[in-house]
Amino acid sequence: MTFTKMKTIGAVVGLTALAACAVPPEGTTQQDVTSFEAAVASIGCVLRTEADYLPVELQTGLSREQSTQMAAFLISSDRAVTLEDGAVQLTTGACA
Repeated sequence: MTFTKMKTIGAVVGLTALAACAVPPEGTTQQDVTSFEAAVASIGCVLRTEADYLPVELQTGLSREQSTQMAAFLISSDRAVTLEDGAVQLTTGACA
């Protein structure tokens, strides 16, 4: 497992607690949530590596921090799950 992958996994796990309130991350809107879900669906519904996060960030205009917070928010609101390898898989919409 690469250092970058471990950092991303750690960020998502750590931010899950912050997202427990089930409100979008600070500085984002419901439209950002919708755009994020569409972007993740467009790359195959799973955020696992840098190669997955970069196109989502380009499509949405979100920073890496906002993207990891958004992934944590979707997990806490039962719209995504954490896979065994630490990746995040969307479970709603086109990814259901």
